[in-house]
Amino acid sequence: MRDPDTDWVLPLSTFVLALSLSVVPLPGVVATFRPDWVPLAIIYWAIVAPERFGLLTAMWLGLAADTLTGSLLGQHALAMLVVGYLCLRFHLRIRIFPVWQMSMSVLFMLAIYEFVLFWIDGAVGRTVPYVERWAPVITGVLLWPLILGTLDRIRQDNKARV
Repeated sequence: MRDPDTDWVLPLSTFVLALSLSVVPLPGVVATFRPDWVPLAIIYWAIVAPERFGLLTAMWLGLAADTLTGSLLGQHALAMLVVGYLCLRFHLRIRIFPVWQMSMSVLFMLAIYEFVLFWIDGAVGRTVPYVERWAPVITGVLLWPLILGTLDRIRQDNKARV
């Protein structure tokens, strides 16, 4: 039987960690390759537990990311909503993919996320160099198998203890 009092601890910890990692100061070259931690967390939880984490979670995390990064309010929220919708729409298909195919789906989701940010930046006249725009997508895809394996193992250990 699941304990509803502790059922939210891992997802909440994941979201707080993702938001924290997205604003930790890094040296210039390393900061260019910082993965998009918050969309990766949204993708994971929308695929694994779509009944609990959906568009409202994506919107709130996007607004938190907007606030923490000082970007245009709603920019990350809109991009997260698009990614969250796609994850919710296709979660049953993505969930059964092998890791390499799931990584390609994550590549697609992160590319859409960055494209929405690119579109909004273009509308307001802000330019971001291409390397800074697209390097986090590649880094996120390369880290996806590690993120997936780690969070799945933690979830399984939590289920085994309960």
